[in-house]
Order: sequence, then structure tokens, then C-alpha cells
Amino acid sequence: MPLPFVAATWNVNSLRMRLERLLLWLAERRPDILCLQELKMEASLFPTEQLRQAGYHAAVVGQKAYNGVAVLSRIEHGELVDVVPGLQDDVDDPEARLIAATVPALGVRVLSVYVPNGQVVGSDKFAYKLAWLRRLRRYLDQRCDPAAPLLVCGDFNIAPEDRDVHDPELWKDTVICHPEARQGLDEVRAWGLDDALRLVCPDGGLYTYWDYRQLAFPKNHGLRIDHVLCSRPLSQRVQEVLIDRQARKGKHPSDHAPLLVTFR
Repeated sequence: MPLPFVAATWNVNSLRMRLERLLLWLAERRPDILCLQELKMEASLFPTEQLRQAGYHAAVVGQKAYNGVAVLSRIEHGELVDVVPGLQDDVDDPEARLIAATVPALGVRVLSVYVPNGQVVGSDKFAYKLAWLRRLRRYLDQRCDPAAPLLVCGDFNIAPEDRDVHDPELWKDTVICHPEARQGLDEVRAWGLDDALRLVCPDGGLYTYWDYRQLAFPKNHGLRIDHVLCSRPLSQRVQEVLIDRQARKGKHPSDHAPLLVTFR
């Protein structure tokens, strides 16, 4: 019988700035797995020991001032194994945007991903975003098994549908909602991944990101761009999904809220 567990994802928008918040949140929520994005620090500066004292193993790939991703798991589930950084293809890409690891006791393979934003439609950065999504799909094809338990968690910088955006008309031509970006995400999911939130929450108006400006958070002018995608063996185990808006409040929060999924 597989063990129940809680998996979460959170773009912390600078771990150096948000470490105290993260440690308090971990003490409160105690997820079994946590994927972090936008660490904005080199791996050598990652607070491995502080997280160990908080009860978590960590696998990390970092980069000075930008990007950076990590997978955390509770110590009682064993050391993370088969840790693989990057997309492992022949593209010369210095950006730290993916790390994979397996949580032994849970038998789950976990990918923490930070999809490029793309900046402006038609730009080189937008082309990089679309290419990165194609590379992620090839990674799944070559390195993962859709019949095995797999989580792909992170900040995808894509709102899958209009119901995931507070003002679809305002955002329709942006890198977040552009049809090519949405198609890229659809192709990743077509490998055999389900959107955990949509399995249990059909409603719109559920967001994970709010701009710091123009009172976006209190007005709930948000976007759902952080996702927990799961392979079919895990999809049937999704019990509850929570966007932790409380973690977006207070002094110096990240502009993203954590997303937690309970698997029975």
C-alpha cells in the first residue's frame, strides 16, 4: 500500500530574502516534498544545514542572482537519490531551471522546474521559453516512465486557460497566455501528466501569483502559473489541493503562494 503524502511547490523569489519565512512555513505545514524555484543563489550558498535541522534533505542546482531550483523531502523518507540537474541534452544552457530526484520511501520521482518567463512575445527570450518546453517534453520521453509515479512541480510561467487569469483580455497577448506558450505546456502534459488542481477544483479565480504593484494581491488580480503535474498513477490519488494565500501575506513575501497537494 503506497504511503499518503503532501507535495508542494513554491517560487520563493530569492531564498536569501525568504529563508526565515520558509523555515517557519516548513515548521507549520510539514510537507513531505517541497519543490522550490527562483532561489537566486549558487548551490554553495544554499542553506543545506539549516534545512537539515528543520527536518529536510535537499537537492539543489543554483545560479548566482538568477533562477535556481531545489527538491526538499522530509528526512524520515530517506536521502534523495538519483539526483540529476538540468535537461541533460546537448544544448549549451547555463540556466539552472530543473533538478530531478527520487524520494525513496515514497517511491516518487520529482522534478522541480522553473520555466523561462519569455519576457515579450516575439523576442529571443520567448523563443527560448518555447524551446525549453520542447526540451522538457523530450526529457520526459527519454528519461521518465508515464506508468511510474512522477511529479513535475514548479513555476511554469503559463496560465493554462482563461479561467486561470484575473483579466483574460488584458493578458491574452502576453508570454503568460500566448497560444504558443499554452500549446507548449499542453504538449508537456500530453506525455501523461494531469494538472492536480484541476482534478479537484473546476472553478476559476484560483491564483498562485500576484504582482507586488497596484494592490494586486488584496484585489485578487492574480494568475495561476505554478502547477503540480502528476503522472496517472498519482492522479488517482489526489485528495486535496490548497493554495496557501496566508504565505503571500505579511512583510516582504514572495509574489507567489505555495501550492500544496495531498495524495492519499
